[in-house]
Amino acid sequence: MGSKVADLLYWKDTRTSGVVFTGLMVSLLCLLHFSIVSVTAHVALLLLCGTISLRVYRKVLQAVHRGDGANPFQAYLDVDLTLTREQMERLSQQIASRVVSLAIQLRHFFLVEDIVDSLKLALLFYILTFVGAVFNGLTLLILGVIGLFTVPFLYRQHQAQMDQYVGLVTNQLSHIKAKIRAKIPGSGALASAAAAVSGSKAKAE
Repeated sequence: MGSKVADLLYWKDTRTSGVVFTGLMVSLLCLLHFSIVSVTAHVALLLLCGTISLRVYRKVLQAVHRGDGANPFQAYLDVDLTLTREQMERLSQQIASRVVSLAIQLRHFFLVEDIVDSLKLALLFYILTFVGAVFNGLTLLILGVIGLFTVPFLYRQHQAQMDQYVGLVTNQLSHIKAKIRAKIPGSGALASAAAAVSGSKAKAE
């Protein structure tokens, strides 16, 4: 599944990526001007018209003795979509693991386990207040889709130059983060205490 998504984003199959990108953009642009109920109904109606027309066409061919009249979608109808008990348990465990991980991250940020991380999150939300005043969620989603289908492709074409710039930015952010931690009272003591606790646990094990 992951490799198929990567192939789409890297435009390895230009035709498939173009169809998916065009479909997503047309759907999102329609949502800018029409309600989601209207867009969903029209898309479903268009899909049904296509499948019913193809089914009727096969029946007409059967009537004139030029085909067997078989359902053109029979191969998809025969696909077994049921999940075994083991698959259900594995899926449930994966979902539970992700929910727990998300809860731990939220607790880390909002209960100020690390004041620097909480301040960074507060800064991010503060910036988003200005972004939200300019763009709505749907516009950001459209920009996100455009970015998903352009940034990976451009990165593959100019990987060396982009890695160099990303490295410079990462180093600058690390220096800024270190300076902020140094100026916050008690942050060094907390880090030392955390390191001591982890070291004692490692020795005990």
